[in-house]
Amino acid sequence: MKMNIALLKGDGIGPEIINEAVKVLNAVGKKFGHTFEYTDLPIGGYAIDNYGLPLPDETVAGCKAADAVMLGAVGGPKWDAMPPEKRPEKGLLGIRKALSLYANLRPVKLFPPLAFASPIRADIRDKGIDLVIVRELTGGIYFGKKSESVSGGRAVALDECVYSEEEIDRLLKVGFELAGSRGKKICLVDKANVLKTSALWRKRFYEIGGNYPDIEKSVMLVDNAAMQLVRAPYAFDVIVTENMFGDILSDEAAVLTGSIGLIPSASLGEGGFGLYEPIHGSAPDIAGTGKANPVATILSAAMMTGTTFGLKAEAKAVENAVAAALTKYRTADVYTGAEKLVSTSEMGDAVAALLENN
Repeated sequence: MKMNIALLKGDGIGPEIINEAVKVLNAVGKKFGHTFEYTDLPIGGYAIDNYGLPLPDETVAGCKAADAVMLGAVGGPKWDAMPPEKRPEKGLLGIRKALSLYANLRPVKLFPPLAFASPIRADIRDKGIDLVIVRELTGGIYFGKKSESVSGGRAVALDECVYSEEEIDRLLKVGFELAGSRGKKICLVDKANVLKTSALWRKRFYEIGGNYPDIEKSVMLVDNAAMQLVRAPYAFDVIVTENMFGDILSDEAAVLTGSIGLIPSASLGEGGFGLYEPIHGSAPDIAGTGKANPVATILSAAMMTGTTFGLKAEAKAVENAVAAALTKYRTADVYTGAEKLVSTSEMGDAVAALLENN
């Protein structure tokens, strides 16, 4: 296969970690006979400094012409004083909207060599943590009408939460298809005892679920789900939920692994087109020092090969190489003293070498 990937390296450690993902992708191409071509495009603070805005038109056009997109990170204190509509983060929100990315996938997997870093009790984590949160990304209360008024001399604020069947159905289908390729279990998280939107989510969950008779289905109220993620994370396979609940629960779940430097993510649109990125920020304080952990970005590249390109064996090979590398090599954020302390580029070298030689 021949694939063109748009690279939005962005700010801070973004260029460093994207470079390591490219290194591993090139190793995939060499081992499996694929060709990856890359187009560098500006976004975030870098784009502001060089083009005057966080998301130039050429970036949007380049991403639409690509087969998939990889993003490093955006933002930093250099641009914090800018008006909200001109800050680097606007580039990230803008590209998601421009590409119609509506489903966010965030896998949370605890690698056994890094179990020590998890805050979860050993008897719980030893049962295994391997789940995916599928979050609706373009609807709900974040995108509803907002207003402020005064009533009786006191301020009143309104945030409207709206969901249509179309928005719900397309997200649920992503969740069910994913569950079918994993452990065949799916849990809808909602607040159906209080919210009308959640009641519609639950109704559609069971109606859409009728098309997937082999998948075990359950529902859970969001407050209980927040507790169960800590109490029994091993019980989950795929969690599907609306925008705000997914935002909160995915950040909670990320802590289970002990380091946000290990968590990849995908934002998907129609036809499986996706933007892939680590969940962490630009970490400007360590940019250029070689301390950044590239694993989340490398795993994001693995998600891209398996999800958008359908190369399941190649994706698994990257995941296996990462797991093997972590038994011998560590960046500073997960270093214990028993392994070899390596730089960002050395970690990428280790993963690429293990991939090619196994």
